[in-house]
Amino acid sequence: MWRLLLTKITTFRRDDRGLQLVELAIALPVLILLFAAVAEFGRYFEAYTTLAKGSRVAVRYLATARLGGCDDMNTKNLVVYGNLAGTGSPIVNGLTVNNVKITRRNEAGDETSGFPATVTIEITNFKHTPIFDLGKLMKTSLTMNIDIKPSVTMRYLLTQSVPC
Repeated sequence: MWRLLLTKITTFRRDDRGLQLVELAIALPVLILLFAAVAEFGRYFEAYTTLAKGSRVAVRYLATARLGGCDDMNTKNLVVYGNLAGTGSPIVNGLTVNNVKITRRNEAGDETSGFPATVTIEITNFKHTPIFDLGKLMKTSLTMNIDIKPSVTMRYLLTQSVPC
């Protein structure tokens, strides 16, 4: 009797059918979480680089533009839509001209209404909207809804003031 019971226990211990399914059940949630995190980081990085490139193009345009704020709306359209007219869809979903801040500074670094030394374009109050908000999925206070705020500064290239 004891021998039969011992034989069954030994056989059960050596039987590894279904073990891969148990390992998969343990590893799969971790792998899915890693995949979602990599996908969200990629989406955030893509949005950041798109906004940085748009800001760079616009600050180059503004560095040679006339003073007086005539070209500010065109510059904001260039950042948001990729063209001066402001037509089409935004380069990043949810971006508006209200998210674009233009700052001109003089040689001392003060904001100025006179002749500037540098021009800065910043994206403000724009949040990344995640597909997989891992914080909510894991029921924690962490969130992937974070600010995207590239800033580009360039020296103002005109040497004389050209009125609008």
